[in-house]
Amino acid sequence: MAVRITITSVFVDDQAKALAFYTERLGFRLKHDVPMGEHRWLTVVSPDQPDGPELLLEPDQHPAAKAYKEGLVADGIPAASFTVDDVRAVHKELTEQGVRFTQEPAEMGPVITAVLDDTCGNLIQLTSPVA
Repeated sequence: MAVRITITSVFVDDQAKALAFYTERLGFRLKHDVPMGEHRWLTVVSPDQPDGPELLLEPDQHPAAKAYKEGLVADGIPAASFTVDDVRAVHKELTEQGVRFTQEPAEMGPVITAVLDDTCGNLIQLTSPVA
């Protein structure tokens, strides 16, 4: 049996703002943008894996989603983790673009991590192998 990740999601408070952040700041590419009433089925993918796993920018309209996000942020827990080639270089680049980090690059065993605020109610962790 082979189980694969096809779609995973982050709850966002504003889909348009999330799309701009995830594409313009993090470099993801739009995959699907399908109107669904008040909201959209809105997914992005890594430019390195255009047919790989999709990240759904899901509206946080359900009360449980908002409480979940607020609880994670209050405890400093990232909602998602993304791999980059060099956390320190990406941290520098994103900081220069005005992205706010809640955790500066730090070695955590075999990886370096940093945590950023996605401007849509989530903390996102970036990781890369220790060089």
